[in-house]
Amino acid sequence: MGKRAEAGSVTETILESISDGVFTVDNQWHITSFNRAAEEITGVPRSEAIGRRCAEVFRSNMCDGECPLRQTLESGKPQIGTAGYMINAKGKPVSISVSTAVLRDRDGKIMGGAETFRDLTEIEALRQELAGRHRLGELISRSPQMHRVFEILPAIAASPSTVMILGETGTGKELVARAIHSMSSRKGPFVALNCAALPDTLLESELFGYKAGAFTGAFKDKPGRFAMARGGTIFLDEIGEISSALQVRLLRVLQERTFEPLGSNRPETTDARVVVATNRDLMALIGKKMFREDLYYRINVMQLELPPLRQRKEDIPLLVEQFIARFNKLQGKQVRGISPEALALLMAHRWPGNIRELENVIERAFILCGDAAIDMAHLPAELTMFAATDHQDGTMRMAHDTLDSQAIQAALKRNQYNRLATARELGIHKTTLFRKIKKLGINLPGRDGRHKESL
Repeated sequence: MGKRAEAGSVTETILESISDGVFTVDNQWHITSFNRAAEEITGVPRSEAIGRRCAEVFRSNMCDGECPLRQTLESGKPQIGTAGYMINAKGKPVSISVSTAVLRDRDGKIMGGAETFRDLTEIEALRQELAGRHRLGELISRSPQMHRVFEILPAIAASPSTVMILGETGTGKELVARAIHSMSSRKGPFVALNCAALPDTLLESELFGYKAGAFTGAFKDKPGRFAMARGGTIFLDEIGEISSALQVRLLRVLQERTFEPLGSNRPETTDARVVVATNRDLMALIGKKMFREDLYYRINVMQLELPPLRQRKEDIPLLVEQFIARFNKLQGKQVRGISPEALALLMAHRWPGNIRELENVIERAFILCGDAAIDMAHLPAELTMFAATDHQDGTMRMAHDTLDSQAIQAALKRNQYNRLATARELGIHKTTLFRKIKKLGINLPGRDGRHKESL
């Protein structure tokens, strides 16, 4: 009896330490045990799960007619790695993989069943990335233009060459520069400086530093950004704004890897990787004698061009989701996403301020919406007033249809194209789903795996 109790204690310890959820049921489908991982994945405390029927706790798309555990108890054969999804306590779908086994007593009589389930959320996220959603650090996109940028970033990061990033204000040039640095083997810091934010005299001291006594108020030495970035990366934003005199000094740094702090006659060295960015046409500035041609060719070794948000609108839902998650974490809130109408309005806007403007709009809406979902009433007047025009109404409808189609197709895939389960996940009646499928022209795969007309 003592050995059996000890063995049971060891088994319980193992079950509590593994990352897979495990629960057992009796012959009436009542849960008899529920491990720690099962609590975490489902969001249901053990005290609430034990004694309830498993379908009430483990709300899966497989519970209705294709329950692996039921099949195991009927056939006596285990099920291994059956893919599906469940709805957790917060009402969110979680991709899972399920395996089952029969439980027998010492006489070999069936006394119930056991089910293990694994959270495949991260794997599902990777699958979505491979299917068209790419992520690099804080960069996320399903735009073909951005995918081309993502594809060459690893090779650029491995090189020590100077990089020039082109793009309108707010397109994420600094994020790309940070991604290049983080993917490289450089151990030093990432140091950023906006060249348009400082007057010429301050910019020079910020770049190269100064020695004590170099000017009135310089009581001690101050290292410049090139010194601070040794072993790392220096990012110079708005490079087209610097004066001709500073262009000459910057050219020397790029050519000789040396610079002189203000008030010093002794050169210092730097091995910092240089990444520059601009929203201006540097070739036009060269034609006007406002930018040095030799400096242009020094900084234009590798060139990346980021598209404006109006050319990658398919990324707006991803960016909105990312911003909401970030602000929820920063502010300790639980804003529940964004309404389809509000998202359609964001899809219809041209975004002259690009991603930065979108982030500001979401942050403003975040303040106004409490813990509810962001809705039309939380968006700025310049967006909602524009939505009243006839032209905008047509664009809004197109954007709304695009979002509907994306959401339905994603839900269909998650449910292996089971339309009843898809309608249940989306919270709509099955006839409503059928009508939307037909209206949006969504094709469903036939039994042979090839796509056929939806209805």
